[in-house]
Amino acid sequence: MPRLLIQLSSFVILHSSLAAQPLNVLFIAVDDLRPELACYGAAHMKTPNIDRLAASGLLFERAYCQVAVCNPSRSSLLSGSRPDTTQVFDNQHFMRPNMPDVISLPQHFKNHGYTSLSLGKIFHHSEREPGDDPQSWTEPAWFHGEPYRHWFTQDSLDYVKQLKALPKAQQPKQLRAAPFEAANEPDTSYPDAQTASKAIETLQRLKAEAKPFFLGVGFVKPHLPFTCPQKYWDLYPENSIKLATNPERPKNAPEPAFHNNYELRSYGTVPENGPISDAMALKLIRGYRACVSFMDAQLGRVLDELDRLGLRESTLIVFWSDHGYHLGENGVFTKMTNFEHGTRVPLIVSTPGMKTAGQRTLALVELVDLYPTLAQLCALPLPKHLEGTNFAPLLEKPNQAWKKAAFSQYLRTGKPPYMGRSIRTDRWRYTEWHDLKGKPTGVELYDELNDPQETVNLANDPAHTETVKQLAAQLHSGWKAALP
Repeated sequence: MPRLLIQLSSFVILHSSLAAQPLNVLFIAVDDLRPELACYGAAHMKTPNIDRLAASGLLFERAYCQVAVCNPSRSSLLSGSRPDTTQVFDNQHFMRPNMPDVISLPQHFKNHGYTSLSLGKIFHHSEREPGDDPQSWTEPAWFHGEPYRHWFTQDSLDYVKQLKALPKAQQPKQLRAAPFEAANEPDTSYPDAQTASKAIETLQRLKAEAKPFFLGVGFVKPHLPFTCPQKYWDLYPENSIKLATNPERPKNAPEPAFHNNYELRSYGTVPENGPISDAMALKLIRGYRACVSFMDAQLGRVLDELDRLGLRESTLIVFWSDHGYHLGENGVFTKMTNFEHGTRVPLIVSTPGMKTAGQRTLALVELVDLYPTLAQLCALPLPKHLEGTNFAPLLEKPNQAWKKAAFSQYLRTGKPPYMGRSIRTDRWRYTEWHDLKGKPTGVELYDELNDPQETVNLANDPAHTETVKQLAAQLHSGWKAALP
């Protein structure tokens, strides 16, 4: 049976009642969240609300972003196009100038009668794109102003004052406070709690309006700085925090695979160069985890209201992060890599009455797949420009054979810049780096079965010459050749 007919068959089985009532979409985006969650097997994490969402949906064990940094990843997902099509590779260039006529994911729902709303961070926010892509939304996107408004307690303000008192030549370029803070403040002092409150208010209005909706709710934590109320830090006692078990760069890995932790170094108290001390690393790990639990609590408020309003029975929920995150693994902090920690993301999809609720799948999926999947599940036509794969059939049969590879890439700026292109197959991660003229500068091969922490690059090992050859051919064949 042709693939399209199989997909349509699964869609009919899952959603035979759609003709009577269109599904709403609750589209939950999280910034910088790696799949270190209790429902992903990280028992030390306190994430009860993400866990209960996973219990009501299908959890994707192997979901991957297309670029491990905010704006390119979101541009790819929301346009349904891969980075080579969007030509968005950093946080300074945006989707619309390159693709002025593209129909974005929320715009597609709006064009088919949905109320399409954005709360918090859905598109990447910048002064260069005021209004958060207004074509996509029924109303102007709601945002809480400066996304990291509550950086400071008096201590960190004093630190910034000290920096400002220095001679100009000695001041850092950015007068930011420290990258972590446990404050005796209520949740509502922080943007994500404000976003949750706005989502609750908006759900109440949408319930009264009784029209199908696409509601984007974007949480910014656990993005730096790791600032949240003390009570969330208390969930992770200081003596329970351990350093990454693979803090060294992989053996034999090429230089373009790494960066110098430049995002982290833009924050106060972080050294401008050299190693991150163990003491600081432990605080970063603890702060990150605290912010994950803080975000989880805000998610819980939104899910509670969805249930209270009786909207869960008619709402598809998708929960995703724009990329992964390093907390010292592979010698790296933050994102911006082609490693597993940089590219692997949490992804949960929950539909009303789904038979596979609480199950998980090892199928390889990509964030660019969300556009066709959500359109299919909501009985909308699929635009011709889409470059992802509808994975709705996995919601019916999670263990079926699926994609042969997931594709990611990263543009390492510098003099000269390098592009790294990477594929993740069932067993291997294979990456090629080249300059922008196509000259090769490095190859990586990691055995994700026997070395899941990616400690040794096997690309130059004679025992893996044939594997490298096969994976290179697969990478160069492109994403279409990897389709199920």
